[in-house]
Amino acid sequence: MLQQYLVILLVKLAVAASLASLLTRSGRFQRMLMREERTLTQRVQMAIVCAVIFGSGVATRIMTHDAYQAVDLGLEGSLAIGMLGGYVTGLLSGVLISIPAMLNGELMSMTLLAAVGVLGGLLRDVAPDKEFIWKFTMFPDLALVRLLRKGDLRLPAFSIICVLMIALAELLRSSLNAVFPTKGVFALQEHWQEHSPWLTVAVYLTTLFATALPIKIWNSSRNEKKLEQQQLHLNQARLAALSRQINPHFLFNTLNSVASLIRLDPEQARQVVYKLSKILRRLLRQQDNLTTFAEELSFIDDYLAIEMVRFGDKLRFFREVDPETLDMLVPSMLLQPIVENSIRHGLSSKVEGGTIRVRSRLAAGRLLITVEDDGIGIPEEKLANLFDLGIGVSNVNERLQVLYGDDYKMWVDSRLGEGTTTGIDLPEQAGVTSSAPAETLVESRKS
Repeated sequence: MLQQYLVILLVKLAVAASLASLLTRSGRFQRMLMREERTLTQRVQMAIVCAVIFGSGVATRIMTHDAYQAVDLGLEGSLAIGMLGGYVTGLLSGVLISIPAMLNGELMSMTLLAAVGVLGGLLRDVAPDKEFIWKFTMFPDLALVRLLRKGDLRLPAFSIICVLMIALAELLRSSLNAVFPTKGVFALQEHWQEHSPWLTVAVYLTTLFATALPIKIWNSSRNEKKLEQQQLHLNQARLAALSRQINPHFLFNTLNSVASLIRLDPEQARQVVYKLSKILRRLLRQQDNLTTFAEELSFIDDYLAIEMVRFGDKLRFFREVDPETLDMLVPSMLLQPIVENSIRHGLSSKVEGGTIRVRSRLAAGRLLITVEDDGIGIPEEKLANLFDLGIGVSNVNERLQVLYGDDYKMWVDSRLGEGTTTGIDLPEQAGVTSSAPAETLVESRKS
């Protein structure tokens, strides 16, 4: 008979873990867990959601005429919810969870579960740090060891208080069951014939673990969400930092060009300043990680218009752009570092200058973009480590990794004396229809 009782206690722990896992599947409940400070409406919502889950266990036990005693976790659920949500949440959840028991004639159930919910709220109030509620240990001996060894005694002391209060809640249930033996409150050991001290200890330990298990499971889900948010914020910060990298030499050279043009050609100097202001304005106000390909090409037009002032007819720019690609979303500042590399490392040292071509097309649900130049090329030893050495190329590659993971390709082909081709393969992702004028399939620009 003792083994049968122990099996019931083990099933109770399994049910506690299952109900807690079921709640973590709710996105709304996960958002509730992420908040430490909640409005009254949010507390009520949290109480209702939890009461539905734990109250269903009480109702199942009653409808099966106590055949499934282990599914009744009314006391444990009320206490855990009070610890996480505070007085209002604990009190309301206790009242709601006890409704099936009250309808069954267990008239002390509402008093007990409401009191236990308030007790959970009291534990939340006495916690030195709200994070301690998630971190308390279920093992009092381990808490005592920590209390003796650690300089900061707050967490182990709070853990011991939690264990004692959970034991007090079980003591209240047992006492009410003893005072009101018929239809007072439900207790697992109510009809158990064997009342050995070890069985009593097992009941108290089961209550402790059945209260703490949901909190630990919810904390794991909460930590996963926190890690996801931290990774998202980290990625956003990395993208922001990478997308705002612009070569200071470009600014210095542009300002020098403006200074020279003010005397020789004031109108062209004004145009250069206007183009530069558009570039800087975009960099300063840029918040989105993605932009349409048409906007990216417009940015390159402004950038090259400035570079062409410096290089004159030595720099030529052509694009062969499929009109269907103009509304595709691409990472912001995708092309500028590549085009800048082509100018600085491929064309600037050629006496006769050179040409840059940008091509785009859609194929099998992918956006294919290539940037070609007929510059001096890249030595083979540098080409092998280009993603580690080249600032512009490695910048673009790192942002693509953050945004697309493994769902992209980037490559660089180069031959000395012939030029360099940089290719990018991205998943097709349509954006808002661009307001930019439609482009022809082949367009050329020249200073």
